[in-house]
Amino acid sequence: MFKKILVANRGEIALRIQRACRELGIKAVMVYSEADRDAKYVKLADEAVCIGPAASSASYLNMPALISAAEVTDAEAIHPGYGFLSENADFAERVEQSGFQFIGPTAESIRMMGDKVSAKQAMIRAGVPCVPGSDGELPDDPVLIRRIGRTVGYPVIIKAAGGGGGRGMRVVHTEAALINAVQMTKAEAAAAFGNPAVYMEKFLLNPRHIEIQVLADKFKNAVYLGERDCSMQRRHQKVIEEAPAPGIPRKLIEKIGERCAAACKKMGYRGAGTFEFLYENGEFYFIEMNTRVQVEHPVTELVTGIDIVKTQILVAAGEKLPFTQRQIQIKGHAIECRVNAEDPFKFTPSPGRITMWHPPGGPGVRVDSHIYTNYFVPPNYDSMVGKIIAYGDTRDQALARMRTALLETVVEGIQTNIPLHRELMIDTHFMTGGTNIHYLEEWLVQRKKLSA
Repeated sequence: MFKKILVANRGEIALRIQRACRELGIKAVMVYSEADRDAKYVKLADEAVCIGPAASSASYLNMPALISAAEVTDAEAIHPGYGFLSENADFAERVEQSGFQFIGPTAESIRMMGDKVSAKQAMIRAGVPCVPGSDGELPDDPVLIRRIGRTVGYPVIIKAAGGGGGRGMRVVHTEAALINAVQMTKAEAAAAFGNPAVYMEKFLLNPRHIEIQVLADKFKNAVYLGERDCSMQRRHQKVIEEAPAPGIPRKLIEKIGERCAAACKKMGYRGAGTFEFLYENGEFYFIEMNTRVQVEHPVTELVTGIDIVKTQILVAAGEKLPFTQRQIQIKGHAIECRVNAEDPFKFTPSPGRITMWHPPGGPGVRVDSHIYTNYFVPPNYDSMVGKIIAYGDTRDQALARMRTALLETVVEGIQTNIPLHRELMIDTHFMTGGTNIHYLEEWLVQRKKLSA
């Protein structure tokens, strides 16, 4: 087992990894930018290293600074968390070339899954169902592009092969608009991801976003930990997640989960990962794989009793998965609300000093957050400042506990989206379960009309 791990991230996930290290008796080296000097996990750190100024490009995305920090502190491994360099194959490669263990999959796996075209082809080979679309990257010839569009059938969605996080996508409803949309998406993809390749998929009208959590070791053991429903989204960004997904038959989940675990074995995957699917009319369609821990991992931890972050560390240290598929049981229900420092309905960022922070408590309530009273939320990073997770024996109990938790939560000095969550927790359609990926945006439009 490692004696010391460097945590190459910030915010709530940095604190989460630090806690997992403490539980395993491992020293955690926390890195921070000048903007994060007063972060809770820095104050609690065994060792802390400043890696640069506030700008991500000069700190959390600065590979030489991170590797130097690992060298000067004699760390043995680097945990990338999520975001930043967590799915950067070059970083994973440089970490290992510098003599450290990367806590995640191999650079080869990250590259394969990071390119959405090669990921889709790998899934087809592994027997994982995919959204109908082009066989690979779209050609340059407009005649061939139109032919593919007719075969797939409108509406279609043009996606950047190197895209992610909801960027580099364009929906096309008619053949007349197709070529222009392809060219615009290519230009955007080249600028945003340094890769102009795009591909085409059938645009599903009212799907749900369902994902399967997997864990694998280097001995080709792989398991799936059930599913999560992440359909409550705004601009392709998740707002609420839950496990298990309401209203999907267990047999269907087991079938798709087994295929995901088999795909991990086939490609020699190592660590934690998530297969993301669109689900419509009883069918699953693979869209992408995330080769890292997810923001929403706590809901899976609560319904399975498995510590995903600790398991990531164990398998990176060369240990076998400490459980088999047969030992994994889904029990109860968990819901997570992402707490963002932003206007709850206009979504404008709200950085600044927190003058009062009172987190909720009580049975089945978990709070993953690095904030505290008098903490200054910097304007330089993602607006998420924490997550409130509620667990119950049933979905209704988890919802009731979440409503109580949100009422108890106090954040003063900045705005947060907690008022939005309070309204959604009493929304009839969300309470019923099974809303599609467009529901939240349509709900927000309706709410604006009613309050105008």
